[in-house]
Amino acid sequence: MCNLYNLKVDPRGYFDALATVDDAANVLTVEKDYAAPGKPGYVVRYEDGQRVLSTMRWGFPTRKPRKRPAREGEMPFLYDWWTNARNMQSNMWKPWLLRAEHRCLVPFTRFSEPKAVADRQGPGDTSWWFTVEDQPVPCFAGLWKVDADHDRVYAFCTTEPNPLVAPKHPKAMPVILLAEDQERWLSAPVDEALPLLSAYPSQLMSVA
Repeated sequence: MCNLYNLKVDPRGYFDALATVDDAANVLTVEKDYAAPGKPGYVVRYEDGQRVLSTMRWGFPTRKPRKRPAREGEMPFLYDWWTNARNMQSNMWKPWLLRAEHRCLVPFTRFSEPKAVADRQGPGDTSWWFTVEDQPVPCFAGLWKVDADHDRVYAFCTTEPNPLVAPKHPKAMPVILLAEDQERWLSAPVDEALPLLSAYPSQLMSVA
């Protein structure tokens, strides 16, 4: 499961590259060069026939009870943030996949997967970092919705890993879109979008 990726903080780095404009409805500010569950990130989506760059929290949240009684000022529950969408028949993901207006691009610079203990070279060496080499602004295939507690939230799709990722993380990898497939993900009927949920060519990626 990918729960950490890097991104460009300055939104101007996306406007020309992804043919988008700033979303006037943005409330959240992206201040870190990484995204983590429940924290802000950027997505590109369509609104009124135009691509907009929106800020949203990463993950579809679900409530869970606390293991101890809530203290004064605390909510009686916590949140799980579901950041990776894999089973497209799940009611968590399917309603948004079916609607093109709820598909989005999630721009990134690199993404991580945890290293096995045997692969670590030192105390801080905990992650493999994967990079796309053939696109200046690569994007994951994402889904977004409006959540009752957290307003706009997003997740990205995952799939079987390619030969580069599989030896490091055999369970899954994010769906990265070829540049020529980004528009299809954003606007095509679902039967044309579904085939895009496949692994990125490993020869176009690197790992460190």
